[in-house]
Amino acid sequence: MGDRMAGSSSTGGRSLGEAPETPDPSDGADGVPTGPVPTPSPHGHAAPDDHAVLRARVAALEAENARLRAAAHTPPAVVPGGSGATVASGGAGPLRAPRRARRVARGSAVVALVVVASLLAPVALASAWARGVIVDTERYLATVAPIIDAPAVQDAVTQRVTVAVVEGMRLEELAADLTAAVGELGLPPRLGVLAASLEGPLVDAVTGRVRQAVHRVVTSDAASSVWAQGHRTVHAQLVAVLRGDPDAVATLEADGTLSVDLGPVVEEVRAALVASGFTLAERIPAMNPTFPLVSSPDLLTLRQGYRALDVLGTWLPWLVLVLYAAAVLVAVHRSRAVVVCSLALAGAMLLLGAAVAVGRQGFTGALPPQVQRPDAAVVVFDQVVSLLRVSLRAVLVLALVAAAVAFLSGRSAAAVAVRDGAAGAAAWLHGAGERRGLSTGPVGAWLHAQRVLVRSTVVVLAAVVLVLVDHPTAGTVLTVGAVAGVVLLVTGLAARPPRPS
Repeated sequence: MGDRMAGSSSTGGRSLGEAPETPDPSDGADGVPTGPVPTPSPHGHAAPDDHAVLRARVAALEAENARLRAAAHTPPAVVPGGSGATVASGGAGPLRAPRRARRVARGSAVVALVVVASLLAPVALASAWARGVIVDTERYLATVAPIIDAPAVQDAVTQRVTVAVVEGMRLEELAADLTAAVGELGLPPRLGVLAASLEGPLVDAVTGRVRQAVHRVVTSDAASSVWAQGHRTVHAQLVAVLRGDPDAVATLEADGTLSVDLGPVVEEVRAALVASGFTLAERIPAMNPTFPLVSSPDLLTLRQGYRALDVLGTWLPWLVLVLYAAAVLVAVHRSRAVVVCSLALAGAMLLLGAAVAVGRQGFTGALPPQVQRPDAAVVVFDQVVSLLRVSLRAVLVLALVAAAVAFLSGRSAAAVAVRDGAAGAAAWLHGAGERRGLSTGPVGAWLHAQRVLVRSTVVVLAAVVLVLVDHPTAGTVLTVGAVAGVVLLVTGLAARPPRPS
């Protein structure tokens, strides 16, 4: 048997223990040997040549692995004299380069669309708000009607009406005539001086009584009705002025100021004073004191920007939505794009809120010295922009809710972990219920089979509700989102997956 082993190692035929020093034609195209793997000798150990074969194969495999790695990270080379086609080592460049270029182009387009939409979002919301206040009478009344309920505004209106009533009664002239008549009675000098000194306190006492009556009227429901009706008239006049109606322009005050007529309030005050036994109030003549709202320079500015505001307030919000939708459609990872768009919109709303706060400070600092009640002017500003604040808070909450939903439906590790945890909890509940004889039966099987349709329907219905609600608030968005979440949770728990066979 030893002679046969020696003969087999010395013959020209290839035995399992032999390995050539250089690759033969049976090797692979890349120089990786493809011959049979050496096997141990019958004595249980490998021959020395077998170790050399193994080392050669390991070295060849390591070289091939290094070449493939280099080909994967090497940029494609341009073919000299070619038409711009690229060739990379290993043949991977022609396939990966165009794909990489498309991904870069799509990413750049998404960034550009999100940036433009986010910059236009505050302008769109402010334009829509301003257009609604100017064009829609009911929205305008919802903005300005609560102003009369503010104590600072009530005090300012009370002061203006009291001054008008006292001047209409000519109270100071009456007090002077009274003291003069007393002096003509031939009373002792000391009594004459005393009667003359009562002129000022008499005027103050009557003025105080008039002020109390005016304040009662201003704080009553009747004054609120008068205020709302006066603003309805003012709004109709304002819209006509902005649209260039010459008749409406002619009805402005001499200085071009648009004001609320307080004449009905004076009539209510006169009737209240007469009813309380203060017959002197019958001397109050018919008068129409006013509460200024918009001055002539402001009206000129509004007239110049009315047409642009009408167009922007109507179409700019839709343009912003189209830009965000285009960014999502162009993106490679759409759920991630929804998160980015939603957070960008939320940031734009925060920026608008900061701009409103800065504008409030600027408005307060720019009040002219003749304004007697700056606090009332600030109250008017806050009430006018109140609906804008409501709108931006609603959009902010909606954007955050959309970002959360898109994140949980994405492919990130955290989102997958949350979904897996929810699925595990639902499976545990299903098992616990079935062990106790509780099952949703065919309804649960249908909910599981049509789970995508059910979820899409719930989301679409929630969106339709938000669209149909007139001027939704942040509370409206949270309520609709909470209801939709509860419905999705219930349908998810009721869904019964099929049992494994």
